[in-house]
Amino acid sequence: MIKIIKYVITDILRNKIVLVYTLFLMASAFSVFGLEDNSSKGLLSLLNIILIVVPLVSIIFSAIYVYNSAEFIELLVSQPLKRKSIWLSIFSGLATSLLIAFIIGAGIPILIYQANGIGFTMLAVGILLSVIFVSIAMLATVKTRDKAKGIGAAIMLWLYFSLLFDGFVLFLLFQFADYPMEKPMIAVSALNPIDLSRILILLQLDVSAMMGYTGAVFKDFFGTYVGILFSLTILTLWIAIPVWYATRKFNTKDL
Repeated sequence: MIKIIKYVITDILRNKIVLVYTLFLMASAFSVFGLEDNSSKGLLSLLNIILIVVPLVSIIFSAIYVYNSAEFIELLVSQPLKRKSIWLSIFSGLATSLLIAFIIGAGIPILIYQANGIGFTMLAVGILLSVIFVSIAMLATVKTRDKAKGIGAAIMLWLYFSLLFDGFVLFLLFQFADYPMEKPMIAVSALNPIDLSRILILLQLDVSAMMGYTGAVFKDFFGTYVGILFSLTILTLWIAIPVWYATRKFNTKDL
């Protein structure tokens, strides 16, 4: 298992796309912090980049890599190795590689300019989002053998979490405008790891004051240790559940 993980990490880190991704994050982070006179404003600008770029690259690159490694996976399956170990090794290699790219690209600038609680929270959010969307990509690829459909599904999932989900929430709020929806929105936010990550960072930056009563409700919950623990638990489940289901599906899949 360790040999497979090392091979996947070495193979991915030599990939030009990962190198470009790392350099893009680093250039964006240094540019944002360099242009803003306040490092907190720079962190807020960087948040928008991380919430869009990190999930997009993680899910699409992972999906393409798994499909391109189909022959390698078939070769591993033909060996006296457990399918569960093979699949988890590929997942671990992908997640570790993209984590290294994120930490070098965005983590170093964040630690240089904002080495405090907010910076570490931003770093943790980026790490969790990277692993979450790798796990979602693994699930999308194992559900269909067709490469075009699998990559298309990965793109649609990213669109849903990044854009469409917010539209759905706004529609819900308009439909139930006469009812107190602030507390139910806490539960709804758990259905989208990107939104949950955004709320965590915005509350750390004290931008919740601009969100009105809803922001006050969010701050009362997510601003506490219980709320932070709840958020981290939900984000961890966003990693564990897709990986568990994808591994289960791979164990019975006819290659």
